[in-house]
Amino acid sequence: MTSDPFTFLVGGKAGEGVKSAAGSAADLFSEMGRHVFQMDDYQSLIRGGHNFSMVSSDIEPIWSHHSKADLIVCLDQKSYDLHKEHVSDRGLVVLNEGAVEGEGAFVPLIKEARKYPKPELRLGLGAFTVLCAVMGMPEDDLKRILEREYPKDREVNLAYGLSIYHATNESVGQRFDPRPGTFKGSRILTGNEAIALGAASAGLDVYYAYPMTPSSSILHYLAAHDRDLGVEVVHAESEIAVINMAIGSTYVGARAMVGTSGGGFALMDEAISLAGMVESPILSILSSRPGPSTGVPTYTAQADLDFALGRGFGEFPQIVASPGSVEEAFYLASEMLDLVWRFQTPGIILTEKHLSESAMNVKLDVERASYPQPLMHTSGEYKRYSLTDNGISPLLFPPSPQMIKWNSYEHDEAGITTEDAGTIEKMADKRLAKEKALIRQMIGMRTVNTFGGGPVIMTYGSTTMSVMEALRISGIEAKVIQPVYLRPFPVWEMKAYMKESPVVVEQSCSGMFARLLREKAGITASHVIRRYDGRPFDPKELSERLKEMI
Repeated sequence: MTSDPFTFLVGGKAGEGVKSAAGSAADLFSEMGRHVFQMDDYQSLIRGGHNFSMVSSDIEPIWSHHSKADLIVCLDQKSYDLHKEHVSDRGLVVLNEGAVEGEGAFVPLIKEARKYPKPELRLGLGAFTVLCAVMGMPEDDLKRILEREYPKDREVNLAYGLSIYHATNESVGQRFDPRPGTFKGSRILTGNEAIALGAASAGLDVYYAYPMTPSSSILHYLAAHDRDLGVEVVHAESEIAVINMAIGSTYVGARAMVGTSGGGFALMDEAISLAGMVESPILSILSSRPGPSTGVPTYTAQADLDFALGRGFGEFPQIVASPGSVEEAFYLASEMLDLVWRFQTPGIILTEKHLSESAMNVKLDVERASYPQPLMHTSGEYKRYSLTDNGISPLLFPPSPQMIKWNSYEHDEAGITTEDAGTIEKMADKRLAKEKALIRQMIGMRTVNTFGGGPVIMTYGSTTMSVMEALRISGIEAKVIQPVYLRPFPVWEMKAYMKESPVVVEQSCSGMFARLLREKAGITASHVIRRYDGRPFDPKELSERLKEMI
């Protein structure tokens, strides 16, 4: 199959419908059977500033966005000034007549919009219509798609859209003809939506969160679909309330998940340690953005790796995993919910804005989702922390005539507070045994992804998408190694690469992932390619850097 890439970029102010235009374009390309990747770039502003969205598509599978666009629609002057150099060799720049000065084709987007109420809100629709026109879409098809994508204020939207359609045909005409693909029946999801659906498929009962970008859309998505998915959604008053309510929910047998970013997760730290002591199967989503502190709220980074690996004080088993694609985010969420309940210990899905908020069209099989199967008490006297060979104690939930005591103090098998030296040691050994049992379980699982063959590149999380797309568009032959699980680190799989000197690609300025490889698996990188300006790697630029090093 011959590649047929096409990228659409639309830029403007917050509140002008930039993201909705890109979403409509993604729907259009997906309907054509093409593979789609949508990336949104926005500032921490409700109105104004500069937002842009890119939709890259191809008839072959695509992993990430392309920064060189075939069609750029500039709704304001800043969009033209920032993106005029991002047009591809065959590309076209369309300017909002009367609002933008520059070189390109002028279309009266704002002029026509002012004929209707709230004109700025219609500019995104106009940008999407420009795309349809330059692709040669018939007018009847345009009407159908506009009715589907912009159903609110239908008559006005149709009238405005048709005026832009005819104006574009007069000034530009058909310029592009992206080929239909065969990837039919897919669904466009962001990474956060995939995580939400994966957890719901595994029987998630309740989701607690206090909004914090870039995790907030999990809260919004589950709240919008709570009845469909059977998930209770609670927007609590703080991150401290979130984590403690979630731990309380697990006490009565509810499968609970929480989500936040670095600052919010820092507030949860004491309760994560509480979860370790009471052996609560709590699943947390840590979606990273650049820090420290408030940092850059709407951009991406992998600088929370060390933070995620070292949560909570004291010694207790933890599970940390990071998905490398939207599809993997779905299955990993269900698998992690199963693991935390199977081993009664906290777990973290570590991701980043680039995966959380970017969208791909995927095909998911709900039957492949994992489902928690915790060890349950069936008969006899119940002891919450009964000593077992693998450290896993049977669970029992209220209401029950037996005592069910979860205790944040060190405790005996029944959960009664103790300061006895022998009991303290036995309980520490119990938690250690549980970690050893977890590792035995993971040895039989897929904990590392391997793609291709040749010189070795190691990466993890959302950067996997950038690396895979860089290799795809450049034709570089290489073996990509992506650890999915980061704690416990899968040394049993990674030891095969101890004699390699891989190129490591990551998004932290200090090389946290390269250090983790060295410390846990004895793997020393020959080169570490870093990006830490809040933006994801551009696959084209990354491919040039990889060519120099492989």
